[in-house]
Amino acid sequence: MGWYPITLELGDRRCLVIGGGAVAQRKVEGLLAAQAIVTVISPTLTRQLASLATARRIVYLRRRYRAGDLRGFAIAFAATGDVKVNAAVAREGRRRGVWVNAADDPAHCHFILPSVLRRGPVTVAVATGGATPALARVLRERLERHIGQEYGPLAEIMADVRRELRSRGHSADAARWRRAVDAPLQRLVARGQRAQARRRLLAQLMTP
Repeated sequence: MGWYPITLELGDRRCLVIGGGAVAQRKVEGLLAAQAIVTVISPTLTRQLASLATARRIVYLRRRYRAGDLRGFAIAFAATGDVKVNAAVAREGRRRGVWVNAADDPAHCHFILPSVLRRGPVTVAVATGGATPALARVLRERLERHIGQEYGPLAEIMADVRRELRSRGHSADAARWRRAVDAPLQRLVARGQRAQARRRLLAQLMTP
């Protein structure tokens, strides 16, 4: 299968999770972080999902999947561990034009979820085309040791400086950005000296 990596904007979009176990819980948590509107269909829920339902952070339908359940959703996740349910959900998804992810069942996936490393607005995703999620996790854990927490604030500072440059009618090419994001700048960010880091970056980019 040919997988094409993308990131989706799911804010205020209706997303369906079929299943109420630990795997479904991880899907729900990721969707809520993306500000999606989440519905869960399952006879039972984990304690955390039950708390989310009680707090009305998710819509909960206490039953099993039925044909027609995908109507009106942007994407759907099958997290029941039942291959027959996965296949039925995938078929309905194709009919309705709804993308479906079936946990640990790439044959019934229209999209797959990578192993993700997040540092503020920075997202690093590792995927193996569904062949071996374990390897994706190993690679992501190795990247975590090299991509520290300071990259989140660094990204925010760079975005702020980019807006400042635009407001001044100034631009900097990729080569100048690479030179400006040097070791001294990263040390300032790592020490929490954001204002100093911003001034240094802006000066580097504004210098003729």
